[in-house]
Amino acid sequence: MSFPAELDVPVVSGEELADTPVQRSLVSTEVVFTGHVWDVVREQVQLPDGGTVVRDVQRHPGAVTILALDDDENVLFVRQYRHPVRRELWELPAGLLDVDGEPPLQAAQRELAEEADLVAGDWAVVVDWFNSPGGSSEGNRIYLARGLSAVPADQRHAREDEEKDLVPVRVPLEQAVQAVLAGRLANPGSVIGVLALQAAKAGGWSSLRPADTPWPSGLIRPQG
Repeated sequence: MSFPAELDVPVVSGEELADTPVQRSLVSTEVVFTGHVWDVVREQVQLPDGGTVVRDVQRHPGAVTILALDDDENVLFVRQYRHPVRRELWELPAGLLDVDGEPPLQAAQRELAEEADLVAGDWAVVVDWFNSPGGSSEGNRIYLARGLSAVPADQRHAREDEEKDLVPVRVPLEQAVQAVLAGRLANPGSVIGVLALQAAKAGGWSSLRPADTPWPSGLIRPQG
């Protein structure tokens, strides 16, 4: 059955489909919560029709996620306890962009070494995404890391707090896809990363972007 003609919804090509950065005028901005990692800001936003709305926004520094793939196409996961959802989740290594002046690729390389004791010789961008755009400024980039080798034992990061209990496993990519589709994995980085990587593989890896691709405008939280 075709889409209802009376709704007059136009058809556009995939090349035309792209998010657009827009900065609407702010009537007021107030920091209502200052946290260890992020703040919450209450903003009154001007609408095109002249009205305003008030939005509470989580100001987030942004993050990177690493999809480490070995030569046999196994994906590295780590199990980590996440207190807000009261679960241990199987996740891809990831971390915040919370080091001043550190480029995203360098942050990804650091996080892979810290969480998985791995370095990679080949890096590429898989996909970019907003974690919860209705209430958070958090942007995330998923990198594909290949050509894996171990960090020398005397140079490994001493993990602390929740990271002390990280449990690493390798899972064949096809089986990871099935785990996502069966609802057994719920971490957004795992879901997005695994499905995006499967799509990239099906397309002969042609969709991968260079590791030094500029960070998209708007994916890092506004300052001030």
